[in-house]
Amino acid sequence: MSRLRQRTRAADPPPRTEALDLEALYRRDADALLVFLARRTADPQIALDLWAETFAQAHEARASFRGATDAEARGWLFGIGRRQLAQFYRRGTIERRALDRLELERPPATPEVLAEIEHKAELAAMRRELREALSELSPGTRDAVQLRVVDELDYRTVAQRLGITEQAARVRVSRGLAALSDLLHPSTAKAGAA
Repeated sequence: MSRLRQRTRAADPPPRTEALDLEALYRRDADALLVFLARRTADPQIALDLWAETFAQAHEARASFRGATDAEARGWLFGIGRRQLAQFYRRGTIERRALDRLELERPPATPEVLAEIEHKAELAAMRRELREALSELSPGTRDAVQLRVVDELDYRTVAQRLGITEQAARVRVSRGLAALSDLLHPSTAKAGAA
């Protein structure tokens, strides 16, 4: 082994000897994860379901955690949350696997809990910004985004409704989403142009 690799290995943090403290991770990062999911779904109830599934997955996979720091544990947890979010968008609905495995029935969140999540995630402001950004799109692009993203129609149906080809529908949705991203996150658009 080369000296450089020996020095690098010596500088690495020691392997985690204790098990992942999922309870401490929950206390430290549960709220931040819930806000993260709520801002990406714009729906507190869906965010709660994804959040519960994320912690159920983390509980099941805790033995596979190989990190050594709290930051690595947080990254690991948010990675699970991002995968749950991606699965939600692929499926369009949330499976209740975690609660079924635990044979628990989670009651619907109270209006107070949902309101608190909406407040913490600043969903009202986010929705207002999205409405304003959508109004900046051309009517054809806005309709394509609405049909594909909001109404969750397939591209063939979007094309039929708009009287265009499927390829044109894909282009409109893609351009619309890119424009929305630029409008909602102008600093990202400027960084990409530099």
